[in-house]
Amino acid sequence: MTQAPAMPDPIFVETNGINMAVYEAGPKDGVPVVLCHGWPELAYSWRHQIPALAAAGFRVIAPDQRGYGLTGGPKGEENVPLYDIEHLTGDLAGMLDALGIDKAVFCGHDWGGMVVWQMSLLQKERVAGVIGVNTPFIPRLTSDPIEAMRAVYGEKMYIVFFQRFGEAEKLLGKDTARSLRFFYRKSSVTAEEWEKMPAEEKNLSFLDALETPEEEWRGTPLLSDEEYAVYTKAFEQSGWEGGINWYRNFSRNWRLSEGVEQKVTAPSLMISAADDVVLPPAMTEGMEKYVPDLEKHIIPACGHWTQSEKPDELNTLMIDWLKRRFG
Repeated sequence: MTQAPAMPDPIFVETNGINMAVYEAGPKDGVPVVLCHGWPELAYSWRHQIPALAAAGFRVIAPDQRGYGLTGGPKGEENVPLYDIEHLTGDLAGMLDALGIDKAVFCGHDWGGMVVWQMSLLQKERVAGVIGVNTPFIPRLTSDPIEAMRAVYGEKMYIVFFQRFGEAEKLLGKDTARSLRFFYRKSSVTAEEWEKMPAEEKNLSFLDALETPEEEWRGTPLLSDEEYAVYTKAFEQSGWEGGINWYRNFSRNWRLSEGVEQKVTAPSLMISAADDVVLPPAMTEGMEKYVPDLEKHIIPACGHWTQSEKPDELNTLMIDWLKRRFG
């Protein structure tokens, strides 16, 4: 494994009621590119992208988002609504205000992808462009998404299980280092192999698999000991509750989105990973109806953790598009 690039030192900005840790690199007069992480990730998840984008002349901004890392966030079941999509997008708009930036290109992976697509709907005047990494634009569903997931996958599906406040965070926090080793693995199956697996093995009940002995886990470790240590320290400090609260707002976000026009007008780039079984490239089919100015690419032989699995391929696609569209 190659050594992980060093992260810039964080600065802290007041935004939307939180003190957000932000990692910046590149020229201040470069086109701003905001990198939004997913779950269970951090700004550190973009460690391979930050120096490459900065070297290409872009002003790179990677926050630890609400509930994560050095930013943290409010705790307690009564504060779950403070992690809804209006707060998550409001945090980023306030961060731009604090940094004196009018508009930025927003790039997001996993949950961060959902946030940046929603930025283009809820804070469109702040969005110059969008890059989705693995996560496609998903238009508003006709029914409550949690009820839909429950109907298809059952109670053990991880997002459905996450709705029970306090349970998942207790399970994952029992041994944070082990939990992170479980998640950060290279996929052992291709998308084609996944499709052929029995339905009961595809119910996304990851937390059942977490309870099995480590030697029985699928795939191979993705990160170095040093990288695992960074994630472990961060999640031991912040806990798991804040990040999981994002999932507890699926239904609330769905209700809040009623009446919001489902059209992304900003120039957009969609980068899929061929073997991501949670967010497969097939999910991008038909995106053009909602995202008219769209370019799509698929990185072969890559699972869910694209920034770490195929950093050079991801960097090349991002920088090429950014230079063509934003100079």
